[in-house]
Amino acid sequence: MNNNSQPHRPAAILGAILVLLLLSLACVRSGQDGSSSLWSISGLRQPTPTQTIASPLLPGGFVPTSPPGTPGLTPTPDDPHPLPAVRTDARQHEVQPGETLGIIANQYGLSWQMLVEANKLANPDILNVGQVLDIPAPTPAARGPAFKIIPDSELVFGPPSIFFDINSFVQNQGGYLATYREEIEENQVFSGAQIVDRVAREYSVGPRLLLAVLEQRSGWVTKANPPGKLDFPIGVVDNRRKGLYRQLAYAANNLNRGFYLWRVGGAATWVLTDGNLIPIDPTLNAGTAGVQYFYSTLLALTEWEQVVGPQGLIGTFHAFFGYPFDLAYEPVIPPGLAQPDLQLPFEAGKSWAFTGGPHGGWGDGSAWAALDFAPPGDALGCVLSDDWVVAVGSGPILRASNGAVVQDLDLPGLPADGLEQTGWTVLYMHVESRDRVQAGTRLQAGDRVGHPSCEGGVSSGTHVHLARRYNGEWITADQQIPFVLDHWVSSGDGNEYDGFLTRDGLSLEAYAGRSKNNGIVR
Repeated sequence: MNNNSQPHRPAAILGAILVLLLLSLACVRSGQDGSSSLWSISGLRQPTPTQTIASPLLPGGFVPTSPPGTPGLTPTPDDPHPLPAVRTDARQHEVQPGETLGIIANQYGLSWQMLVEANKLANPDILNVGQVLDIPAPTPAARGPAFKIIPDSELVFGPPSIFFDINSFVQNQGGYLATYREEIEENQVFSGAQIVDRVAREYSVGPRLLLAVLEQRSGWVTKANPPGKLDFPIGVVDNRRKGLYRQLAYAANNLNRGFYLWRVGGAATWVLTDGNLIPIDPTLNAGTAGVQYFYSTLLALTEWEQVVGPQGLIGTFHAFFGYPFDLAYEPVIPPGLAQPDLQLPFEAGKSWAFTGGPHGGWGDGSAWAALDFAPPGDALGCVLSDDWVVAVGSGPILRASNGAVVQDLDLPGLPADGLEQTGWTVLYMHVESRDRVQAGTRLQAGDRVGHPSCEGGVSSGTHVHLARRYNGEWITADQQIPFVLDHWVSSGDGNEYDGFLTRDGLSLEAYAGRSKNNGIVR
């Protein structure tokens, strides 16, 4: 996927838009002494072009960036976050179709090794539908650290990423990443910087964080000849995840998982690779929770505590980009945010099927930001469709490739700024390459985007996957800002892909097929 596509604008118009953007993004944060400091994009501290670090893990941790004696920015205090109670009782679980030991372990906040031991399983890869498993009561370790690593706005692909030139930074560091090349799609070779950019945009994860994680795990950013297995720079040794793209995708997906689990109060503990269950400190912020969760999938207790503490990842980030909270844009989601008016993503008079309730916007780690709709017809599976996906709102197309189309949305009286990191954007996924709209095209609501298909990602049938973001954060379809399309209001029942659309007392239930309860017409 080419992520460098941007709509063409005359220089004068673009300059005016940037001025408006700078004014609209300003916000106030408090210093240690209670004073206020004005933050804006124009005030971002950019990395020194020639700056390098000698080690991917700095033993000294981070140091303040402000001159001695001056008030410095500190992480915004967070009120204790409501978390689910840690389970204290033993249970039993009957294995359902499609479940694996890992899925069941995650459901109960345990490691899969604990289930193997509790049930004396000879082969953890084999489970039988209907098999009853003993689920032991967890034995939590000490509460995890309250130390804050990054602001929320550095985990998402949001406003602080606007002026960050990934390629220039990578080339100036002069490490292995600067010369790395990988064929991701047939006959399409991507540079290391292009892969970072692609993963940042697809998963909507901050590129600075991805680079800091990559450096901390492998030294790829600064070392021309990094140690370790070059096929697995993040350290996930799995032949299905060979290469930088799949390794970074793993990192981004799991950074997202921790971030959005925290957002919805969906986890009480992190499960480390050695089986330790770490109760989560309730005063964390979502960005730090994302980092803690990601590293929990890779590390045992001692190393995990070091990496998520003041001498861990934050030291690598600081050496590259400065103190992370100096870059904070807060809050990413402003109070009282409302979705603009949007319409259903298909033409009037056509009966489509509502096939997927709230589920992951990109990957299975992001917020349940997406809804699915399938075109008319009785054929099942991945079939050619001549029906049209249409724009849910007005605004320019930012990128269109590999099944994905991203549109920046206009607001009443305020044209879209043409930036993926700010304001409302919408993702149309599984849009066929035939007749697909091109990046740079400005669409009005109802204009044709392309045909639904199975292109891009994993799909078992022709459909369109629709998801929203605001300032780079995936917006859940079943929480405080429901997905509203032609006054149909989305809701969920707590299970991914299950959900409803409701309007004027009529309720449609998502179903992976066609039924009398999921047909919808504009």
